[in-house]
Amino acid sequence: MLPIALPTPLVQIALGFLIGLVSNLRVALDPELFLLLFLPPLLFLDGWRIPKDELLKDVATVFELALGLVLLTVVGVGFFIDWLIPAMPLAVCFALAAVISPTDPIAVSAIAARVPIPKRMMHILEGESLLNDASGLVCLRFAIAAALTGSFSVGEASLTFLWLAIGGIAIGVAVTLMVTRTKAWISERFGEDTGSQILISVLIPFAAYILAEHLHCSGILAAVAAGVTMTFAEISRQALPATRMRRNSVWDTLQFALNGIIFVLLGEQLPGILAAAKQTVRLTNHTNPWWLGIYVLAIMLALAALRFAWVWISFRLTLFRARYDMPYRRPDWRLVAAMSFAGVRGAITLAGVLTIPLTLTDGTAFPARDLAIFLAAGVIIVSLILASIGLPLLLHGLTMPAEPSKQAEEDEARVAAAQAAISAIENVQHQMAQGRNDADIYAAAGARIMDLYRERIDSRIQQSGDTHETRKYALVERDLRLAGLKAERDAIFLMTRNRSIGSEVAQKLIRELDLLEVRFRI
Repeated sequence: MLPIALPTPLVQIALGFLIGLVSNLRVALDPELFLLLFLPPLLFLDGWRIPKDELLKDVATVFELALGLVLLTVVGVGFFIDWLIPAMPLAVCFALAAVISPTDPIAVSAIAARVPIPKRMMHILEGESLLNDASGLVCLRFAIAAALTGSFSVGEASLTFLWLAIGGIAIGVAVTLMVTRTKAWISERFGEDTGSQILISVLIPFAAYILAEHLHCSGILAAVAAGVTMTFAEISRQALPATRMRRNSVWDTLQFALNGIIFVLLGEQLPGILAAAKQTVRLTNHTNPWWLGIYVLAIMLALAALRFAWVWISFRLTLFRARYDMPYRRPDWRLVAAMSFAGVRGAITLAGVLTIPLTLTDGTAFPARDLAIFLAAGVIIVSLILASIGLPLLLHGLTMPAEPSKQAEEDEARVAAAQAAISAIENVQHQMAQGRNDADIYAAAGARIMDLYRERIDSRIQQSGDTHETRKYALVERDLRLAGLKAERDAIFLMTRNRSIGSEVAQKLIRELDLLEVRFRI
């Protein structure tokens, strides 16, 4: 609706800011409660929906960005903030660097809505975000522990990290497998209830997170592992089609709502944060609040410089290695710059910084907590603004290294599925018609349905030799079918308005048409 392409998170922050200006409402959540409410379902869904094959194809690049870049950011930006703001304790500097290290692919998708991100680039960003959420927040946990205890041991931290990581992943996998197998066993014997199936899928990430935290493992990694495991569990223990469709709708709504709430909460608290800017800036031994803006910009420059350098090195070592037989050996600077601009901070950063404790173990206020929240909020907003301006410009006409077409793979799957359907229809047709006087009805119905599948097989086999013709044929067929479906829907609506048919019949027919249209628009 806006004349310029603004990402949804910026609009939500502005909405929250207006709410904070016109009302005295202030939402204050306990940090641990905030972490529990928002992070498990978001991380679980990211792990569930990320394309596993695409992730594995660029797994080296993803790990270099998700783990190496996070550690470099925590150490490099942490020391930079300590140099920039000497009044902020080093442990708090590392905590702030840890929360601003994870990226947010949802914000990137919103920014690039009018300039689509190349698929391979988006897969890398999704994989990076999935893992750096966990690694960044685990680093945050260590930094907060160091701030609370005043000590830090590399050896102890390494052992703790292994326990957190291995234990969290194991618990996430175990919880998902146990729940899905139990659910499948009950459904086989007593039938499947769609509502309860959806509710269970929503509760799985919370169960994995709470159990892992209770055993002093990483609840974050448990939620991620639970989501990844959910993909493979679904393959072997299938749900009803209605359950899958409704569950997808519920999770889409839940994802949008949780991310929206986080950004609206950020905007709602901005008036209070800005009002306290004069007091917050005193922590930095300055009096002018504009110094806070300078600090935010300086931190953003440090983040951008580190990310650009790391992406360049990572791409040289992975995507552009000689064995990939690329037409050029060096990554295009626009590609590296686009990946750097795509490092937008969002919901995870805000959720993480709000989990910083209010007090130390002795009851005194946590040092520079308000300053850390202000700087993290500033980094989120500035990164969103810069990306919304720069990313569409860099993405225009940008192409990633070529990847093989999946049309042949799709055609092979469609042909195999159609052949299996024909075989099953023949068997069922003979069983239903055996010993009946009207066997010709079953034969005619079976032949009519099998002809549809044979038409699919013939069309895929004939076009398999020309990928361009195949795509063109599919687009033409889709447009024609959508035109027909629209005409059907308009006719049904007209008959309903004229009272020629009842509302119940109309709803049934419209639902059938909607399902068909969704199929052709996927």
